[in-house]
Amino acid sequence: MMFKFRVHRWFRALLVVSTAFTFDWGASAQGIVDSATHVSPARTGSTASPQVTVLPTQLTIPELNRERTIRIYVPPGYARSDRRYPVLYMHDGQNLFDDTTAYAGEWGVDETLDRLALSQALELIVVGIDNGGNRRMTELNAWDNTRFGKGEGKAYMDFIVNVVKPMVDANYRTLPDRKNTGVMGSSMGGLISHYAILQYPHVFGKAGIISPSYWVGPEIFDMTATRPPASDARLAVYMGGGEGDQAVDDFHRMVAQLQSQAHPKSRLWVKLAPNALHNEAAWRAEFASVVGWMYAPDE
Repeated sequence: MMFKFRVHRWFRALLVVSTAFTFDWGASAQGIVDSATHVSPARTGSTASPQVTVLPTQLTIPELNRERTIRIYVPPGYARSDRRYPVLYMHDGQNLFDDTTAYAGEWGVDETLDRLALSQALELIVVGIDNGGNRRMTELNAWDNTRFGKGEGKAYMDFIVNVVKPMVDANYRTLPDRKNTGVMGSSMGGLISHYAILQYPHVFGKAGIISPSYWVGPEIFDMTATRPPASDARLAVYMGGGEGDQAVDDFHRMVAQLQSQAHPKSRLWVKLAPNALHNEAAWRAEFASVVGWMYAPDE
């Protein structure tokens, strides 16, 4: 079923559109406990920058029949140019831009990218997809898990690929090709981002695999072996040294596997941060380095 709505005046202004327009979206298209699974209480005083818009209408995940909030950051120069920009799709949208919606502090994606736009001329659009709260552990896992339940990751990623991305490409000035399209997330978001770069090689050319919860979906090792990432795909794989023995061991195992499969060294960014923990503060500290490498121009 298709639906339409008239975008509010304030929303049009943020998108720098001079006349009214209509969106037409397909409605349906070890024990580390994920901090982002918890839902924080509502707080006043948003810390999101003016470059961030929360879309006024939620989108429907077709196969799951669930509504989802989408948050979109555009670079500082967006309003003054007619340029097209690379896009990064990120999970756990609540935790990216705004302290009032984050569980344990935001990533500061908007502030970081504002700085990188000035210091490195790195400008990109970021699309944050909110997590499903208590359904997060299944939505961000493509495989069934005896502890958490039936995997819904394919339906969730199909939603991003078939509903969210076409909407973004139709209504924002994007560079829609795979070379300019990336996916990133932490913990369960790292697991589903790794899955995405393998399952949708025609869509994503870059993946930020941050503190991946491989222990929840160990099938990712076999999938990587039988369906290796495209040789030109950029993979950034990060882990904190204080995230637990299994998490660190799985990180080393996956890096060794990618190297043994001869993924080009120039397309693999790897970091084990000593003593870093499994939390938003650690991921915020690493974000600039990861995104800067992922979207650096090819030599």
